[in-house]
Amino acid sequence: MKSAIFIGVRMKSSRLPQKALLDIKGKPVITHLIDRLKLAKEPQSIVLCTSVNPEDTPLVDIALKNNIECFRGSEDDKLDRYLNAAYKYGVEFIIITEGDNVFFESDIIDGIIKRYKQSGADYISCKGLPLGTTPHGVKVEALKKVMEMKSESDTEVWGPYFTDTGVFKVEYLEIEPELRHPEIRLTMDYPRDYELFKVIYDRLYSPGHIFSLRDIVSLLTSNPEIMNINSKEREAYEQHLKKSATMKLKKPTEASRSRGNSKQ
Repeated sequence: MKSAIFIGVRMKSSRLPQKALLDIKGKPVITHLIDRLKLAKEPQSIVLCTSVNPEDTPLVDIALKNNIECFRGSEDDKLDRYLNAAYKYGVEFIIITEGDNVFFESDIIDGIIKRYKQSGADYISCKGLPLGTTPHGVKVEALKKVMEMKSESDTEVWGPYFTDTGVFKVEYLEIEPELRHPEIRLTMDYPRDYELFKVIYDRLYSPGHIFSLRDIVSLLTSNPEIMNINSKEREAYEQHLKKSATMKLKKPTEASRSRGNSKQ
């Protein structure tokens, strides 16, 4: 069974332009993420999944520089991009991460893959982690089925296709209590998010050392003035998600036709 971490990332961002390339401690944000993901033991590879748009070429260069795989696909349909990347690299189970979310924890990624080996679930995730730190495990056969079912071409928000349709076997990994802090915002969409990330690295970073999510949670819960740097962005972010979270399914006849034309 081959598993891989997919990093969904593009240069296009109206709220925080070119955020994946913003500098923290002399490195682009996306490079810090790659460094953290390399600590995971279960996945066989890491694939940076970006688009065919020429403006995303610098991301391809970063993937090559950091000795990870790269795939270029659809600009707006993340799920199409992930499915075709899975076909290219012969992957059965994907851990999906986002390029603007730096603080994924490698042992949680490994835990999701181990759970899949035990249960064969279609979708495995976690509840209660800080916003922006939750990896999502997806079985490629289930992803293929979603592609047959959906009629939406912009899949910025895609989780409900797996969790809300009642079609798939969904499981959630148990998270230790000290990491259950959904009130903490660790996703980078706005300038204040970037400011928070820089403060976290100022406090915790040293070259060659990857600090843990536990270290971050401890820092923020002990210093609420740091956690509050980006607290006002939560409402705007949630409103943006609501606008983007459109789940459109094909009618039964359309879905049957799609299955007949789907790639094997």
